[in-house]
Amino acid sequence: MSGSRHGHPSIASGAAIRLYGRRVMLRPLSPTEWEQWREVRLHNEQWLTRWEPLRPAGLADPAHDRDAFASRCHARDRDRQTGVAFGFGLFVDGKVAGEVNLNGVVRGAQQVATIGYWIDQRLAGNRYVPEAVVVLLRFAFEQLHLHRVEICIVPRNANSRRVVEVLALREEGVALRFLEINGVWEDHIRYAITAEEWQERSPALTANWL
Repeated sequence: MSGSRHGHPSIASGAAIRLYGRRVMLRPLSPTEWEQWREVRLHNEQWLTRWEPLRPAGLADPAHDRDAFASRCHARDRDRQTGVAFGFGLFVDGKVAGEVNLNGVVRGAQQVATIGYWIDQRLAGNRYVPEAVVVLLRFAFEQLHLHRVEICIVPRNANSRRVVEVLALREEGVALRFLEINGVWEDHIRYAITAEEWQERSPALTANWL
């Protein structure tokens, strides 16, 4: 997979993308995986939705509507093809365990993107998400040639904050009323890592997680 430092990367079809850690695999979700993804989302609905933006009125819930899930997959394929976002299913032992996404890719002078993630509560505590984040950081810096990656977290979301703390990502401060979460404009702590930091830390991160 090749990339251009100042433009969109040359990305093969989504079905061909596979990113591996020691125990996890990231790849785009397929419409055929709706039932497996749906079971995980519905089992974790209350655990997850309090940390997510409200769904716009009238927009079908992909956890309840197969066609909505297929549309979601196709939209993510288009985002990946145009280089604006890269959404991945998080797989553990070959099964859907959650999602890890590289969102809001900005090229030009910034070369930045934001990581978001969620995991099945039944698998939480096994450090699968920190591993997946390192996998995605390697992809962002070494294949997409981004310069900066951020992770932004509601301060009271202790589970998500543990991920960045385990990885010792740099905290940059609090952005007030940064994102709408569950109907409320929430403050977010901003964490970041730059390409220079990745170059310095990648040997240790790779040895520990990949």
